[in-house]
Amino acid sequence: MQLWVGLGNPGASYALHRHNVGFMAVDAIHDSYTFEPWKKGFQGWASLGRIGTERILLLKPATFMNESGRAVSEALRFYKLEPGALTAFHDELDLAPFKVKVRTGGGLAGHNGLRSIDAHIGPDFRRVRLGIGHPGHKDRVTGHVLGNYAKAEMDSLADMLGAITAEAPLLAAGDDARFMNEVALRLA
Repeated sequence: MQLWVGLGNPGASYALHRHNVGFMAVDAIHDSYTFEPWKKGFQGWASLGRIGTERILLLKPATFMNESGRAVSEALRFYKLEPGALTAFHDELDLAPFKVKVRTGGGLAGHNGLRSIDAHIGPDFRRVRLGIGHPGHKDRVTGHVLGNYAKAEMDSLADMLGAITAEAPLLAAGDDARFMNEVALRLA
């Protein structure tokens, strides 16, 4: 079994923030495969389902970004899963908009959601990094991250989420390199 968590902030006012692209990714996956309806659990919203032969729990923490680790660690403990069973979908400033990269472990790049997960379970989990681009100056980062996607970005956002969803079986099977390649091809 795997735990796929989308990082974001709960509530309608945050729904289109770049910081919520992790929520958007797991919502798109949820809507495209055989998953149960979302229900409250693990300090968030959870849904069990399958992608191919893999059993996956999708999770959207309701703890707000900075406390994501509480929800993630609770779900891992409940299912007796190791940190390696976790995949976190999150926004990435240091990646061009709508680029998708996967890696296991590594730094936190100042991301408070990753920092919270790392504090609860350590760094050895897989991250699906969803590029939001850097606004150019550190003084503009907060407004950029907590800003809504622009109308002109919506088609690119939908394309990225569609590519992630279409290639999710590769991610579920653990073929990260092929997943990244196929997503990149779809977005080329």
